[in-house]
Amino acid sequence: MKDPQSNNPLHGITLEKILNHLVEKHGWQQMGDYLDIRCFKFDPSIKSSLTFLRKTPWARAKVEQMYMDSLKANDV
Repeated sequence: MKDPQSNNPLHGITLEKILNHLVEKHGWQQMGDYLDIRCFKFDPSIKSSLTFLRKTPWARAKVEQMYMDSLKANDV
């Protein structure tokens, strides 16, 4: 039987790892400019962002998409 997560590119990657990658690559300022999410613009931290993103599916989806886009940009 095929693993249902085998086609999920985010399988095994934690939200914290995604955030750390994005902050390291883009910084809070650029993330806040790209995604209009308050926790990226005002007193940003990994902890506050994780709390918000775990409770807000639409925001988490945007962050995950930004992560996937940044990985694609590295492939070019």
